[in-house]
Amino acid sequence: MLIIWGIRVFFRTTGQGLFHCPRCGGDRRYRRRAGRRFLTLFFIPVVPLTRAGEHVQCTTCRVRYHVGALRAPTAAQMQAALPAGMRAAASTMLRAGDQDSFPARHRAIQAITGAGAQGYGDAALDADLAEPDGAWAPALAQVGAQLAVPAREWFVAEVVRIGMADGPLAVAEREAAHVVGWGLGMTQAQVLGVILLTEQGASTE
Repeated sequence: MLIIWGIRVFFRTTGQGLFHCPRCGGDRRYRRRAGRRFLTLFFIPVVPLTRAGEHVQCTTCRVRYHVGALRAPTAAQMQAALPAGMRAAASTMLRAGDQDSFPARHRAIQAITGAGAQGYGDAALDADLAEPDGAWAPALAQVGAQLAVPAREWFVAEVVRIGMADGPLAVAEREAAHVVGWGLGMTQAQVLGVILLTEQGASTE
């Protein structure tokens, strides 16, 4: 009687979701799969052996990727990151100055709606200002990871203009600008340069 033994890797799905597929170039559904080696008898798994790692497989193009591919933001996440980051930055600047200043609040709302948060107004701004310090740090880090250096500089300049809406920057407002820049991944020198250029631009208007 012929008995055929062997070792083969079998995969099972451990999760599903939406990710950015590098091959397809857009958001696609994925399956996260974990593998395990089995001792087989007539190609049927009989005895489980060692684990064989995990991968992510695009359900459209069927290409497999390291699970690290899930860290790349989807298009929807990238679209939401800019307004969320601007809300974080604007509230940080306002808390460093006069939260009740109409010019500063108006400028903050303009910056946030300009970043894509449609329908944002005073009530939403008050809710953001009520958030505890540090709650917005992930939003800044996410948008900073997506922006190129010139875009980060534009972002900080917008925040500086919020602080300058009701007069020259106070010490605490300068510190707030540095906090925002640091959250975006900028150096102290880069943020200082943006502050100085924005102040110079305002003085010539």
